[in-house]
Amino acid sequence: MRQQPLIVGAGPAGTAAAITLAHGGAPPVVLERARETGDAICGGFVSWRTIRTLEQLGIEADALNPARITRVRVFAGGRRSEAPLPHAALAVSRHRLDTVMQRRAEALGATIERGVAVRAIDRRRVTTADGASIEPDALLLASGKHDVRGSARPADARGHDPALGLRVRLPACAHLHALVGDAIELHLFDRGYCGIVLQEDGSANACMAVHRSRLHEAGSPDALLHAIAAEAPALADRLGFVGSGGWGAIDAIANVPYGWRTAETTAGVFRLGDQAAVIPSLAGEGIGIAVASGLSSARALLTGGPEESIAWQRGFACTVAAPVRNAGLVWSLAEQRWSAPLLPLLARIPGALGLVAAATRVPVFERSAA
Repeated sequence: MRQQPLIVGAGPAGTAAAITLAHGGAPPVVLERARETGDAICGGFVSWRTIRTLEQLGIEADALNPARITRVRVFAGGRRSEAPLPHAALAVSRHRLDTVMQRRAEALGATIERGVAVRAIDRRRVTTADGASIEPDALLLASGKHDVRGSARPADARGHDPALGLRVRLPACAHLHALVGDAIELHLFDRGYCGIVLQEDGSANACMAVHRSRLHEAGSPDALLHAIAAEAPALADRLGFVGSGGWGAIDAIANVPYGWRTAETTAGVFRLGDQAAVIPSLAGEGIGIAVASGLSSARALLTGGPEESIAWQRGFACTVAAPVRNAGLVWSLAEQRWSAPLLPLLARIPGALGLVAAATRVPVFERSAA
């Protein structure tokens, strides 16, 4: 490669690629639009397979969260059920995950330029907000759910009633810890669901995927949460709604194209993370896809050069096809009034949730990159 690889985005996908490239002797430049590492809207679930993939990057699980998640708990239609996970997982805030991965990348020689917004991409040519133009030999697009002009995902990927991502931050408290404990909870309701899990500092994100039609019916995010709380008492209890007078700030992201993936790219351009595939968040494997795509694309670049982008994109799309499809099926069942109450019953069948969990994971990349 004649030039340093250029990565757009310093989230899990971009930093996984940066770590791998730097370790392989090709330290990249990473452009990150945020000046400070924030806390992106994300459930923060890290599966057992993703833990193993992170270890290939030199990221130890205990550096993210020494506590482990061992159970999944499902609520729907007044029913509750829980089952053990196939293997221990963990939860981590995006602020913590991104910080640890960014530090690892920089320690290996990657350069992260913060406060640099990319406004447009034309093949491999990148134009930044200040008018600078860069055309690297290899471009790795890891901008997450945020599209960049010239490389945006198709509008029809969102569907006729697209999903919205909503997040409410829940501060650490003994009541929440006693309710959730070492489980990941899934609260199902009409046209949506909420996942709750405790993070490294004892706090939790209540992350929801809700169809836009429900927001339109409610009129506002706050009114929507009131409506959801009325039909999901266990969720209302965890949100601390009863007797509190409402919630704090509600973060939102619109029109998430769940189920979208692409096998297409241009020469020298690798599309990573949510720019490669968007798994329904019910599966809890968004971070897994991000890390796996960053690691595997960087390995392809190191071994075959920029021209490997087309073959890698096609191969990665095939790799994640089954997990994305299976997660979409579960999501479809979970959002329907008639089928959602059946899922807690399914959870009572020994091994059933373990099979569902395994069917929605991405592969582990075993070759050491640490």
